Amino acid sequence: MSCSAPHLDRVFIQIGSLPIYWYGVIIAAGVFIGLFLAQREAAKQNLEKDSIIDLVILAVPVSIIFARIYYVLFEWDAYVGGPWWKWFAVWEGGIAIHGALIGATLTAIVYTRVKGISFWKMADILAPSLILGQAIGRWGNFMNQEAHGGPMSKAAYENFHQYLPDFIMNQMCIDGVTYYPTFLYESVWDLIVFGLLLLIRKKNPLRGEVFLSYMMLYSVGRYFIEGLRTDSLYIIPGVVRIAQVVSLLLIVAAILILIYRRRSGLANVRYNGEPRQEK
Repeated sequence: MSCSAPHLDRVFIQIGSLPIYWYGVIIAAGVFIGLFLAQREAAKQNLEKDSIIDLVILAVPVSIIFARIYYVLFEWDAYVGGPWWKWFAVWEGGIAIHGALIGATLTAIVYTRVKGISFWKMADILAPSLILGQAIGRWGNFMNQEAHGGPMSKAAYENFHQYLPDFIMNQMCIDGVTYYPTFLYESVWDLIVFGLLLLIRKKNPLRGEVFLSYMMLYSVGRYFIEGLRTDSLYIIPGVVRIAQVVSLLLIVAAILILIYRRRSGLANVRYNGEPRQEK
């Protein structure tokens, strides 16, 4: 549907010639809120608070690097032959959450091994913070007018407008066309997953199962929402979306790891540190 509406400025504040974008501010807010929650939970689980801070300090830059590398690799034609600095221009958008998760997970594996901490204990503590940070971070996409779906029909617009505030609908008016706010779908799904992970954690599952539940639940939602987006990265252009393939792989991997850890006896401690009681 055609539209004409004012939209929010991508720039949060201008310091001289340096613009500070809402995208970065929102991502940073997600990191700090997630860090706060993880620190509180770490204290309950007798894990040094500094270990969470140290890991985050290491993981954030590594995640950004991996997120950018992942994006550039699958958008290679758009960058090869262009200005070299464009490869690093994350302030223009163009980072992939799956790349960030790969970077963060690898950092956590190395860090926990060096420090002699259980990776699964650390991952379980951080999982709800990760998904909450992702829910917040999607609003950075909103400010950038990206991660949206296809054009809306007039009937769809009128239906959506009943339930969504004007500022969302206006921001989805891009170059005179209104698009489906798929960024919002994922943000809401991530908040639902956040709540489910807190419920799972209260049930005192076996160690590792909060994180594995995060892998499965997030990936289920991402698979379906990705199919609605217009800015997907593709393995086969226009046919196979990389995020959907990765989501399916993560779901299968999480299920297999969960089964293996239970059957092999590796999952022999519960979330709160109690030994697993054999039935």
